[in-house]
Amino acid sequence: MKAFKYIFLLIGLSIIGCSDLEEEPIGLLAPDGFFQTTNDIQTAVEGAKTHAINEKFWGRKLSIALMLRSDMVNLQSSQTRRVEHDMLTTLTDNGMISEFWLKTYQGIAAANLAIEGAAKVAVDEDVKNPVVAQAYFIRAFYYFHLVRQFGAVPYLGASVTDAEASSAISRTPAAEVYANIISDLTFAKQWLPNTQPSAGIPSKAAASSYLALVYLTMAGTDDKAMFQKAYDEAVEVITTPAYQLDLDSNFQNLFNAEVIDGSPEPIFALDYNNVEASNNAYDQIAPMTGIRNDQRNEGGGWSVAVPTEAVYASFDQNDYRTKVSFDEEAYIANKAGVVAFQTYDNFTYSEHQDARNTPYIAKYSRYPGEFARGSGRATSHNYSMIRFAEVLLIAAEAGVEVGQTGPALTYLNRVRARARQGGAYKTGADREMVFAPSAVPADLTSITVEDVLEERRVELAFECKRWYDIVRRKMGDEVFGPAGYEGAKPNFTADDYLMPLPGDELERNPNLQPNNPGY
Repeated sequence: MKAFKYIFLLIGLSIIGCSDLEEEPIGLLAPDGFFQTTNDIQTAVEGAKTHAINEKFWGRKLSIALMLRSDMVNLQSSQTRRVEHDMLTTLTDNGMISEFWLKTYQGIAAANLAIEGAAKVAVDEDVKNPVVAQAYFIRAFYYFHLVRQFGAVPYLGASVTDAEASSAISRTPAAEVYANIISDLTFAKQWLPNTQPSAGIPSKAAASSYLALVYLTMAGTDDKAMFQKAYDEAVEVITTPAYQLDLDSNFQNLFNAEVIDGSPEPIFALDYNNVEASNNAYDQIAPMTGIRNDQRNEGGGWSVAVPTEAVYASFDQNDYRTKVSFDEEAYIANKAGVVAFQTYDNFTYSEHQDARNTPYIAKYSRYPGEFARGSGRATSHNYSMIRFAEVLLIAAEAGVEVGQTGPALTYLNRVRARARQGGAYKTGADREMVFAPSAVPADLTSITVEDVLEERRVELAFECKRWYDIVRRKMGDEVFGPAGYEGAKPNFTADDYLMPLPGDELERNPNLQPNNPGY
C-alpha cells in the first residue's frame, strides 16, 4: 500500500494520543462534523499536548538524550543508542532519535488538526481564539525542540492527507522554521489569558517567556538585535503583575510533585498525572536517574544517567541547590537482599554493574507523588519546561549583551537570593532535613555572560537545558575537552551541534536529503 510508505502521511491521518483523560482521545478528531464547539477544540488541544508526556518524548527518550549530550550527566549503560548520545557518536539509525522525532511530529499533526478544526466552529473570535491559541503554542513548542536538534526540518503547517503530498515534503530552512515559531507564539500571546488554572495549560505568560527564549537562542553569540528582543520580552514577563509569577520560596518545591501545583514559579509544565498506558505514555526519568537498588519508590533506580564526581565537586556544598540537586545517601539492598545505609562513596554496595560511587541526580526521585509506581515510574511530576528563574536568567544574559548590566545583575542576584533562603528537603535515605538560611551564594557585584551561563548550569542542573546552552553558545570545544566535567569526548566536532535526521525517514523520502553535515 503506497499510502503507508510515508511516515508523514501516517501522522497526518492516524494520530494516536495517550492521556490520563481517556485512551486515544484524538482518534475521534478525524471524522467530519466533530468540531462543533470550543469544547471540541479543547479536546483536540489536549490530544496535541499528550504526545509530549509520552515515554518517547519527555518521559524518557528526548529528556535522557538531552542530559547525556550535555557535559553534566555520564552514562552508566552499554546500550548502543545511549552510548552514541553520551559520546556524541550518534548514527542515523539511533533508536532514541527516531522515536522522539516521530512522537514530536505526531504532536504537531494533532495541533494542526485542532487549528484546522477550529476554523469550522462558528463562534466569535474572542471566544474561540483563546482556546485555539493553545494549539498554536504547543505547535511552536514542538518545532522549537526540532529546530534546535536538527536545524532545517520539514515544517508542516497543515495536515498532510495524501501520499502524493507526503512524498513531496522537503526540509524547511531553519530561519523559516524560527519565523513560524515566532508567528505561532505571537498569536498565542495575543489571545491566551494572562494566567491559567494550571501551568500545564499555556498562558500569555508562557507564550511571552518562550518568545524570550526563542530570541535568546536565535541570538547565538553575537546578534545584538535578537538579544534586545530577548531582553525586552523577558523583562515584560518579569514586570507584568497580571502574570502572577514569582520565585518559589523553597527550591525543593520545584521538584516535589506533592506541592508543585501551588508554586508561583512554573510558567509552562508537562503535567504527569497517573499516566501509565500500554503505549508507554508514562514518565521514567526518576528510575533512569535514580540510585540502583535504593529502597525508595519500590525498587529504586536504574543507574543510567549519573553525574560524575567532577560535576558534583563543581557545586558549592554551602549552596542549598546542591542538596536539592544531588542524592548523597540512600538505603541500598545488595544482591543478598541485605539493606544498609550507604553514602555515595559506597553506592556500589548494590553490587550491580551499573552502580557508581558518586552522588546521583535527586530532583526526580525524592518526591514523585502519589501516583508513582515501581521504581518511580508514572509519577505525578509537573516538569517545568520554563520557569520564572529561567526568565530572570534570560533577562540577565540578554541584558549583559545589550549593555543593561545593572538590571541584569539584579535579575541574576534574585535567583541567588532565593537559594540562600534554604528550606526543608528529604535525603536519599528519606531523612527529613532542614537547610538553614545561608550566605551562599553571595550576590555578585559585577556580571558577565559567563556568570549567567554558570548560574544557569547550577540553577537548571539536570533539567535538560544544558545541551541547548552548549549549542547556542558554541561551547563544545571547551566543555568536551580534557578539562570538561566528564573528561574529554574526543569524537566531538562542530557537526555534533545538530543531530542526524533519522535514516529511515531519508530512505522513505529522498527530498529530505542530504542529512546534516557529518552524518
